[in-house]
Amino acid sequence: MKSVAIGLIGCGAIGWEHLQNAVVSKRVNVVALADLRPEQVQKYSKEFHVETTYPNDIELLADPKVEAVILAVPTGVRAEIALRAFAAGKHVLIEKPVAMNAAELEQMIAARGNLVSACCSSRFRHLESANLITSLIAEGELGELRTVYCRVIQSAGQAPQGIPALWRLSKKLNGGGILVNWGCYDLDYLLGITGWNLKPKQVLAQTWTLPQGMENYAAPDSDGETHVVAAIRCEDGCMIQYERAEVAGASSEQAWQLIGTKGSLHLTILPGNRSITMDFIKPGEGVFSKTIWDEQEFWSTAHGGVLEDFAQAIQEGIEPKTTLEHALIMQNLVDAIYKSSDLGEAVTID
Repeated sequence: MKSVAIGLIGCGAIGWEHLQNAVVSKRVNVVALADLRPEQVQKYSKEFHVETTYPNDIELLADPKVEAVILAVPTGVRAEIALRAFAAGKHVLIEKPVAMNAAELEQMIAARGNLVSACCSSRFRHLESANLITSLIAEGELGELRTVYCRVIQSAGQAPQGIPALWRLSKKLNGGGILVNWGCYDLDYLLGITGWNLKPKQVLAQTWTLPQGMENYAAPDSDGETHVVAAIRCEDGCMIQYERAEVAGASSEQAWQLIGTKGSLHLTILPGNRSITMDFIKPGEGVFSKTIWDEQEFWSTAHGGVLEDFAQAIQEGIEPKTTLEHALIMQNLVDAIYKSSDLGEAVTID
């Protein structure tokens, strides 16, 4: 099968990850690079042997040999570049978070037409363990879901050396803080492994910025949150209990659990030596536990999975793991979390 000719827009750290996986892929061939920084695009051109380079996305999108593009650029400009890419007839793989708000995503969906667009928030659902969990849930092994629980706390360590990235905790550049940086992965995973069947309807949430005295952990004038808590009621009555924090005054921990009427799963989403436990009910006897996964998984699988999935969708005319419509579900939820926190009350998602 003919490989997909890819153009990479954005030669930063995540762009490097995409190139690392592209060079070992049989499905894609990187034919062009673009970045506003000439020294950066030349560095990657030399390292990955990509001869064609451009100083901006507009010139790359005009290249007829480019079939599809990867947008590895800051969140604030992703939507406008995606719209230009669709207008140029290019398929688009978009880094996470896909957009600044739901309105931008709706514009992108309207402009996409028959082109393929995939979202990198699906990274951790490309792991084999995620496929196993998805199958178990789809086959009804947990029964009807009642609670989906995610609590990830990252303890404050030593302050960073130098000035942290300007975009990371900036509402203007990134759309928010930890909720958009990591929440898109969390929500993609939780909603994806449950088949996108959970429909969030009401949200009560609170966010907090860096605690006083911790300002040197972020760039000056940072206004994005470092701690978010949300109670999310879904259409069928299932509750999502979500919390994520970084630079926290607490010990680091991760707790993920899905509880249904027939059993539950204890899991984590990050690659590494992973153990997944399933609790199940034997009527009249009680609850028993068994380990259903105890193997090592690798970051390369997560990073490479989004690229392979994107190319396969183009080649075979199928949907990628996370579409723009899926991203809109998550963005509506993220927007509702921020709105609830701002208003100090529960909000409804239309």
